[in-house]
Amino acid sequence: MTEKIDTKSRILDSAEKLFGMNGFDATSLRDITTAADVNLAAINYHFQTKDSLIDAIVARRIEPVNKKRFELLSAAGPNPTVEQILTAFMAPVMQVKVDAVVPLIGRILSNPEVFVERVFHKHLAPVSQRFVEALSKALPDLPPSEILWRLHFSVGVMTHTMLWGRIYPKITNGVCDISDREAFVERAVRFVAAGFRAPASKGSD
Repeated sequence: MTEKIDTKSRILDSAEKLFGMNGFDATSLRDITTAADVNLAAINYHFQTKDSLIDAIVARRIEPVNKKRFELLSAAGPNPTVEQILTAFMAPVMQVKVDAVVPLIGRILSNPEVFVERVFHKHLAPVSQRFVEALSKALPDLPPSEILWRLHFSVGVMTHTMLWGRIYPKITNGVCDISDREAFVERAVRFVAAGFRAPASKGSD
């Protein structure tokens, strides 16, 4: 059993690294078997197809985050504040150790079709619905379209900081340091919460 778990982990780790560097289409199963030091039969045994392997890589990164999101939102009670909702939505993402996943995230986000097919429909649609409902309840005067726009803007804050956060100290002479993750998340939540509380844009429905 241990050998099987180790083999599966090696395949996932190697495939994730290669997909992040080269993209999904440009990475062959032969590339993965070579990097993981396994044979093709091992990939077929654990994942059957390349598509299933890609889905497994995405799921192992996203599902623990989504689980934590729902736990935090539930712990906030039946009437959470905007800040509590946004903390539940953003903190599990922004507190992930990003070094290992940045290349893969960058690769997925550089291809909107891949994001929609591989990530949103399979892993994020229920999350989006749950948080839209919570924010709509906390901000009943904000039109539905504004809730959706602002939730997407909050995703922009998360993805930008994940992809660029490690260079903030270099471009701010050390002023912006993300090593204190709790403070880092609090700043982001305060910023996004202020945006959610801003007046609705003209033409919103």
